[in-house]
Formats: sequence, structure tokens, C-alpha cells
Amino acid sequence: MITYQDMEKSLASGIKITDFLKNAIEKHKGSPEYTLAKTADEYNRHKNITIMSYQKILYNIAGNAIPDNFSANYKLRTNMFNRLVRQQNSFLLGNGIKWEKEDTGEKLGKNFDKKIKKAGEYAIVHGEAFGFWNLDHLVIFSLLEFVPILDEETGALKAGIRFWQLEDSKPLRAVFYEIDGYTEYIWRKDEPEGEELAPKRSYIEKTRGTAADGMEIYDGENYPTFPIVPLWANEYKQSEFEGMRENIDAYDLIKSGFCNNIDDASEIYWIIQNAGGMDDIDISEFLHKIKTRHAANVDDDQKAEPNTIEIPTEAREKVLDRLRSDIYEDFMALDTKNLASGAVTATQIMAAYESMNEKADDYEYCITEFVEKICELAGVNDIPTYERSMVVNQSELIQTLLQAAQYLPADYVTEKVLAIFGDVDRTDEILKALDEADMSRFGGEDE
Repeated sequence: MITYQDMEKSLASGIKITDFLKNAIEKHKGSPEYTLAKTADEYNRHKNITIMSYQKILYNIAGNAIPDNFSANYKLRTNMFNRLVRQQNSFLLGNGIKWEKEDTGEKLGKNFDKKIKKAGEYAIVHGEAFGFWNLDHLVIFSLLEFVPILDEETGALKAGIRFWQLEDSKPLRAVFYEIDGYTEYIWRKDEPEGEELAPKRSYIEKTRGTAADGMEIYDGENYPTFPIVPLWANEYKQSEFEGMRENIDAYDLIKSGFCNNIDDASEIYWIIQNAGGMDDIDISEFLHKIKTRHAANVDDDQKAEPNTIEIPTEAREKVLDRLRSDIYEDFMALDTKNLASGAVTATQIMAAYESMNEKADDYEYCITEFVEKICELAGVNDIPTYERSMVVNQSELIQTLLQAAQYLPADYVTEKVLAIFGDVDRTDEILKALDEADMSRFGGEDE
């Protein structure tokens, strides 16, 4: 990790800013945090790298390892990690952020809820995400594209480098963010030393002019604090992928191995007599001929007999079920299969959600702290609240509401019933229609 004090010492010693930035990027890409984030990102994209790189091995008579290209080698990838990430993120942020003031959403810019949800997914998967308040809207950076530069004394984010490169043969671009502005740099393929692409600019630029005459920047200012805010998904400030990979890999390997055994055995195995000189490769070639040609040659003193075999299904299914259960339990997630088996009461549903609620409490604290700092940069004074997205027993909830309706205001009951059906946006429309129906029933507004 390169700290802010390291940066000051490097630049004071005469090192060029372009050399420092490129070195910081390379060191970040080689860090354990980046490596874990990169791996977690692959699993989140349904690219489980362990099973994808798995190769069955054979050994010849000399003991040399050779890739097994004869037997089945299924590489089945479960999308479980992505499912868990989406469940945790949508459980808290799926319904957006609620504000006490009506104009808060407009002040925070277009698609603010969507960007917060994106930042939350990055934080869950990579371990950390970053939000840059860019004058009137929020921009989200992931740990795979941003180098945080922390203060050694306070641990606060004091500077940062956002970088991107389409491929190795293309230019490397970077934006260096400091508290007094940002500067753009580029490293072209034929110019490895790099150069300044655009001079340092203030975060808040003041312009003047007309569309016909053109606009010019005549002044600029910066925020009182650094305008990039870090976001973590838990109190440990680490990826939720930590500790999950081994269980997911075991699930993939057992499931794939199960299919391999079924394919290879095809309910028949062969006993070859007088074949002591055959190694693994010779046997694999024999089986390959049997499967493809349904016939194979043997020597005069050899004999091949087919036998049936029963694949041990029950034990593997139990292991897969156990692994699935452990993955959901360790992630503190809800396996909806447990709620789809029959009629479930509201009490049972709430009990099933208890672990998710406990985890969401910690996650909500992190999101709220992040959002409040963004609001401070944007000059917004409001309190964010959330409506957690849960499966409900609709019939039971509606029945409870109707039983209590005589003690509650009509607009409250209507709003709650519409919320159950996901139609809360029509509350005002429905209430207005009910009022008009009441007036019509009693002979009109004048009477």
C-alpha cells in the first residue's frame, strides 16, 4: 500500500509524478486486496475460475502426468455467489432510499438510487467501493479501477487514482484526484514515461458565456473535504467472498464429478484380464474406443468383460444439499426453497428472515454512513431510510389489516394494502377515486 506520506516523500525526492502514479497502479494491482477482488468479481460474473481451470490427470507407466483427454470432464459452474450478492443488496436497497424531504432526490442527481445499489454490489463483492461527488451527480468507482491513497495517521482517504486500459496494446489512462483538484494523465504504447493530458482543474468550475460565443471557465473552487467517499459492506471492511470460495468450489467439483461418473460409467465398467502391462493411458484409450466405436481389439490372451455399476447417487446428493445449506447459512442469506414448500405463516417467514435482518443491520449502517457523507458534499440535509424487500404471506397480512381497519385511518389502510401488491405509487389516485365514489353515493359535493 502506498500512503499519502509515501507520495509526499517520493515527489519531494524528485520522482516524476507520472512515474509515481504508474508505480502506484502496478503496486495496487499486485496487492492481496486487488487479487481477492478480481477473483470475487469473476465468480460474481459466473466465471468460477477453479472449476474452469480444473484438468483431470492420467499417469503413464513411467509416472509422468498427462492431461486426461479421454474421459468426461464436465465443468459445471454454479451462480450461487451472484445470487447471494443480489439478495443481500436488493434486500436493503431494492426499494430505493426514502427521504423526509421531497426535493432531496432531485438534488442528488439522476439515478442516485441505482448508483447507490451499484456501489453496494461493488462493496459486497470487492470489499470496497468509492463514490465521487462530481458537482451535481454521483460517480461510482470499484476497487478494480481505483487506487486509494490513505493518510498514515488518520487512515482517511486523502487522494486517489482512477485508471483504465482497454487492453495491453492500448494507452493507459488515469485521473489523479487530490483535495485541491484533479489532473488527467496518459501512458501511450510508444511513450512509456507518460505525460499530462489535461492540467489540474478544480472540482467546482464557474463558467460564463453564451452558446453562440462559447463558454469559458473564469473561476473554480473545491470542496471542504476530499470529494471521494469509501464504502464497505461490513464492519470488517472485507469482501463477502472471503471464506465462501472453498464451499462454492467444492459444490462445483462434486456436481461436475457426479456428471463425469455417469458419463464415463454409462452404467457399465470393464474388467480386462491379462492386462498388467496396460497403464492409465492404454486403459483410457480402450474405454474411448468402446464408447465411440462400441468395439475394441484385445490380444489373444486377454479378455474384456462388461459389468454394470450403480452410481452412488444418494450420498452425493446429500453432500450437495449440505454444501448449499452451509453456503446460505454462512452468508446469512435466505434459501427461498424453504419457503416454497407449502403454506407458510407470517411468523415463520419473519423467523426465516432473522439472519438476513441481522446482516442487513450492519450493511445498513455502512450504507447510511456513506450516503450521509455524500449528502454533506452535495449540501443536502436529510435522513435516509430504507424499506426492506421481503416475501410476505399476502392473505394473512391483508386479513390482519382489514381486522384493524376500523381503528385506523382509511388512507393508511389503503396505502398498506397497495404496498403489499407493489402498487404503492397509485395511493393518491386510489384515495381520490374513493373520495369521488363517496361523494357520488351521497348525492354530490354540494349536498
